[in-house]
Amino acid sequence: MEYINESDFRRLDLNLLLVFHALLHERSVTRAAQRLFIGQPALSGALKRLRAALGDELFVRTSHGMTPTPRALELARVIEPLLLSLQQALHARPAFDPARAERVFRVGLSDALEVALMPRLMQRLAEEAPGVRLVARAAERTNAPAMLDAAEIELAVGVFTDCAAWHRQRALFGWHFVCVYNPALVKVRGKRITLQEYLRHPHLLTSFSADLSGLVDELLREQGHTRKVVFSSRNFATSPFIVRQMPAITTVPTFAASTWRDELGLAVSPLPFESPAYEVSLLWAATHDGDPGLRWLGGLMADVFGGKSDA
Repeated sequence: MEYINESDFRRLDLNLLLVFHALLHERSVTRAAQRLFIGQPALSGALKRLRAALGDELFVRTSHGMTPTPRALELARVIEPLLLSLQQALHARPAFDPARAERVFRVGLSDALEVALMPRLMQRLAEEAPGVRLVARAAERTNAPAMLDAAEIELAVGVFTDCAAWHRQRALFGWHFVCVYNPALVKVRGKRITLQEYLRHPHLLTSFSADLSGLVDELLREQGHTRKVVFSSRNFATSPFIVRQMPAITTVPTFAASTWRDELGLAVSPLPFESPAYEVSLLWAATHDGDPGLRWLGGLMADVFGGKSDA
């Protein structure tokens, strides 16, 4: 057991950590006081003592409320897991029983992953956890970590190349780009589309920036080629219905392509040039490591999608 020097804690009333926690989540002295069932003057006095003990303003009044300082955010990464662990130690929670549980989980993911993954997951939930409900919120790699930190979602699904020290990550499956088209409108001589055939047709692009150029265009330019993009959107849901109606090609992840192939009768072909591979994973806050319900949901998703094959 590591040695703890009790004298280090003499200048800090540990109850002030609860004040810190309430202000961090409420960003308001009034609401934090209500959350702790104390008066606003008492909360203000506690904040004054907390600032003196830690040598930092911690929370600064701005137009957005009581905004945490960089030092407060740094402390939160230690204090939040500490309080959660202490709460779990003091009040041991029963194991999560999915068959009897009544709970709402908030999951962040892109619309493409939502279409590809949620039908299968909801089917398993209906069979194994009928009282569990899901709320899907739009999220991708640039905003999902912040949404987790703000408790807007409990779990994120996507491609996350960097994982912060206060987050946890679990791999689900890999994917790469393939092209999708209507075989009745786009004639391909062989089993896979050639580069000449790929460049001859107009293209649909899905881009988070809704631009007319993306990663595929960069890869083509490196080889001295260009393609004609006639439609760009942030949403994956539109493209399969357009390619059903016109002789065009859309280049999408394998998990989206397999769904469109199976449900809409579209054709899928490997790209006629090299492209990178990616990995979809789960991402959650380390403060929820002790949450048996979230641990169960993550395990279920790994079971449902861990063996998901590419198109």
